[in-house]
Amino acid sequence: MFDFVLSPVLVADAAGHAEADVFRILLEADAVVTAVLVLLAGLSIVSWYIMGFKGLALRRARQQNQEFLDVFWQSKRLDTIYQASDAYPNAPVSQVFRAGYVELSKLKNATKAEDGGEAMRHQLGDIENVERALRRATRKEISQMEGMVPFLATVGSTSPFIGLFGTVWGIMLAFLEISVQEAAGIDVVGQPIAEALIVTAAGLFAAIPAVVAYNHFVNKIKGQGMEIDNFSSDFLNIVKRHFFK
Repeated sequence: MFDFVLSPVLVADAAGHAEADVFRILLEADAVVTAVLVLLAGLSIVSWYIMGFKGLALRRARQQNQEFLDVFWQSKRLDTIYQASDAYPNAPVSQVFRAGYVELSKLKNATKAEDGGEAMRHQLGDIENVERALRRATRKEISQMEGMVPFLATVGSTSPFIGLFGTVWGIMLAFLEISVQEAAGIDVVGQPIAEALIVTAAGLFAAIPAVVAYNHFVNKIKGQGMEIDNFSSDFLNIVKRHFFK
């Protein structure tokens, strides 16, 4: 029995040679394959930008939400909270509160312009205006958080098919080369098939991170939406107790 052990130097040389071959194949690739690779590279770059941007934005929103909620529950006056909310422009909960507070202020000012207590009771009883303002603000904030996220789903669902197109094209070139050369050796079909496999790998490289990031962001946004809904309910209860009879 003989044991054969590859030298680390030989392994390193083989890896370096393989990388050089891949680079050479990319340089010599067919125009269609090159176009597909450029498209996938562009989609991947945009996806990674969105991942970084949305990750930081959602993290900042979560932190400012918590800070604003601390201020909200520690304060006893809504006007003080409204002034403090300027410090949390990236907190969705803060923006929803501002929308509700502005609508509440409009109702209070409208009652002051009316004559008689009956008109005041009628105006203050219309809390639906505040509820609508909160719902509009909630939809707006969730829409902003969802911005650009659907692009990740698009990349995740289409990139494998774009890569498959390049793969089919490369295999077709391999068969055409066989018909021209009237031979099926590895030297004839090796490069077209290698191009096809590289495009497949590029499609998966663009799709997999995009799908993972999309699912992650959807869960984060869903959690933010639940937090906004809970705050809206609490804010409405406070308003009903103190301003509406």
